[in-house]
Amino acid sequence: MATSSGPSAPYDLHPSVAYVQAILANFKAKTGRTVEEWVALVQATAPADAKAWLKGQGLGTNQALFVVQRAEAQPGFAFDDTPEGYLAAAPRYVEAQYSGKKAALRPLFEAAVTLARGLGADVRICPCETIVPFYRNHVFAEVKPFASRLDLGLALGDPAAVTDPSGRLKDTGGFRKQDRITHKLELTTEGDLEAARAWLTRSYERDEK
Repeated sequence: MATSSGPSAPYDLHPSVAYVQAILANFKAKTGRTVEEWVALVQATAPADAKAWLKGQGLGTNQALFVVQRAEAQPGFAFDDTPEGYLAAAPRYVEAQYSGKKAALRPLFEAAVTLARGLGADVRICPCETIVPFYRNHVFAEVKPFASRLDLGLALGDPAAVTDPSGRLKDTGGFRKQDRITHKLELTTEGDLEAARAWLTRSYERDEK
């Protein structure tokens, strides 16, 4: 999997990019025109509500959104649903998450990334705008910053089968909603992160297949 090259931004291509690229590649087969042809048509027609107009032409919601984004963008803009655009945007997502009052949490986040990377060569770190998911075959963990802590989300499965004598591990309700992330740990220090090592490892190992 391709990664960005900067030492301060060792991020990997998000799986959703491949999904979007498949949609874009199939545009003509699905809609009768390529994305570029729809963009040119929108720019020539200039409808008041381009998204609604496109949906009236038979495009789906996501298809219409992709066209509108490209029709309104400046020439040469790198979209985060392209490999190049995503890898350029990923470091900015992290910078935005750890700006202002949350900047003090950045070293703890970097330590969490280092810990996750150490679990195996197949770990991928794929930032989104508000969270940073950790992937193996699927999301096995994610980090979300708050004002004075990080939440480390974990894919540990049925809470009935998970016992934590310390009482620190919290049920997110995700298992009942069929979400990947089922538990979380609140981190404020690297000591908290070290205590989370076993749970992060367990989550990683559960995603072997």
